[in-house]
Amino acid sequence: MTTPTPLRRQPVQQRSAKRVERMLAACAALIEEVGYDGVTTTLIAERAGVAVGSLYQFFPDKRAVVQALTLRNLDTFMAAVVERFSSPTLEHWWDAVDSVFDVYVRMHREVPAFSRLHFGDVVDLRLLDDRRDNNAVIAERLGELIATKFALTLDQVQLPISIAVEAADAVLRMAFRRDQLGDQSVLAEAKILIRGYLSARIGE
Repeated sequence: MTTPTPLRRQPVQQRSAKRVERMLAACAALIEEVGYDGVTTTLIAERAGVAVGSLYQFFPDKRAVVQALTLRNLDTFMAAVVERFSSPTLEHWWDAVDSVFDVYVRMHREVPAFSRLHFGDVVDLRLLDDRRDNNAVIAERLGELIATKFALTLDQVQLPISIAVEAADAVLRMAFRRDQLGDQSVLAEAKILIRGYLSARIGE
């Protein structure tokens, strides 16, 4: 899979890398405060303590900064899921599905701006990959992990996982609309919904 790179140029020196990290952190904090529409490149630069010209050395516009932030969140999400999948106590694919839910909920509660951005749909349905929508990117990566971990074929899991991701996305949004920390009863129902569907499509 080819993921678009929002950076105009990659930071080579450690000082430049730290500057880019400050810009991303500033962008996340501002999105929490004023929402995506209220953020400007000038505000990001001011919050990061850099000149706006320095920001433009790395990012062409606000959307590119948010795309970089979202791609970083995706990497964080997948790294946490992979770590959960490596646990010896993970015996069945439904335990893996529960782990994916738990990682998502934790990031929604703890990662700055994730509750506003999710995986970028608020900005662009194809923010993660300009050829496919964001949920398709997530579904592909999860499908590959589950197929590899539990000796299933991609043909067995890819479509069911894609549908499960779409369904879970809708119900999880409902949970966080009802409670900013995620309505526990809705989260529990979401797990039951997805497990029941995947059991019918993938099997026990």
